[in-house]
Amino acid sequence: MTTLSRAKYDVVVMGGGIVGSAIAYFLLKESPGLSVCVVEPDPTYEFASAVRASGGCRVQFTCPENIEMSKFSIDFIRNFEATMASNGRPAPVDWVEGGYLFIVPPENAESIKRNVAIQQAHGCVVNLLTPSELKERFPSMYVDDLAYGAHTPHDGWCDPNGLLWGFRRKAAELGAEYIQDRVKGAEVDTVKVKSITLGSDEKLEADAFVNACGAWSGMVADMFGMHLPVSPMRRFEHYFTAGSPVERLPYVKDVARMAFRSEGAGFSGGLVDGNERRGFNFEVDHDYFERVVWPAVAHRFPAFEAAKCHRTWSGLYEVHELDGNPIIGGWSGGLPNLYTVAGFSGHGMMHAPAAGRAIAELLVRGRFESIDLSNLGYDRVRSNTPYAEAGIL
Repeated sequence: MTTLSRAKYDVVVMGGGIVGSAIAYFLLKESPGLSVCVVEPDPTYEFASAVRASGGCRVQFTCPENIEMSKFSIDFIRNFEATMASNGRPAPVDWVEGGYLFIVPPENAESIKRNVAIQQAHGCVVNLLTPSELKERFPSMYVDDLAYGAHTPHDGWCDPNGLLWGFRRKAAELGAEYIQDRVKGAEVDTVKVKSITLGSDEKLEADAFVNACGAWSGMVADMFGMHLPVSPMRRFEHYFTAGSPVERLPYVKDVARMAFRSEGAGFSGGLVDGNERRGFNFEVDHDYFERVVWPAVAHRFPAFEAAKCHRTWSGLYEVHELDGNPIIGGWSGGLPNLYTVAGFSGHGMMHAPAAGRAIAELLVRGRFESIDLSNLGYDRVRSNTPYAEAGIL
């Protein structure tokens, strides 16, 4: 049976992954006296989305909220090891400022120029490169079918597992109570959530509940009678090497959702199939690299004609089916003490620091203060009004 330290908590966070742990941390930084309970079914995080992710962090978005969340989160991650040291133990995340490079064909030329202007207006360092400039910087790249590349040199990637455990250890040090269990039901009335029922049949009461269950968040929302259009979608990550030498590469992304970067002596990445059947599927398709990824990377970098895939693993995106952007905030039109931080569609790790801070501000102060995330609230789900990125997702 789950052992609870009290009959009722101020806040219960459902989901103790990277987003849930960031929420717990920022809640206790914002209000040290809060009682915060985090419910997480698997403390090994074997199937958690973040630890199976590539760790990329970039400012190349078009929605102002995403750009500003990235700016804060990247700076936070860059200083994470020192800031998040717990009980004298550092919190390494192996930050690599390797940059991001978005590349587009001629039909997307005007859109990427508009996107770069938006990012620059938010103070981001973004360099718009012509094909000849791309070739000069990245000699191995085939550029004849490209119009531009947008290079953000201060973007990069980190170790998602280190980020998760850094947040969790620090949240626990500040007083967050982690319970190994799962949510299996909820008791609600017409005005609020009263309690949740755990797999152990224990009831957990709180003033506020936060759904940070990632790919499982839609299922959890159903328990409260809330429609949350967030679905699990399998995607693959691959570690591979080239047949001949290739220069160090930033995180290269294109409009077809090819995305890969340098990793040690090789490269890590893949190509997301947005039409993948939704569901909790972790089975690995070992032919996917040769069938889908290899032709794309070999076209863009001919040195990969003789690429060798050494490892493939699967993970889940928590896809927000309405528009691909996260849902962050309270349940407008529903139960006012139920909050959602989910539906990041592949950007949960990179935006966890900013999302955690935002929901902490909302819970403690009653409003977003650092970044106004009102446009990412549940209202757009109720009205079926997408608020989507105009750039590469």
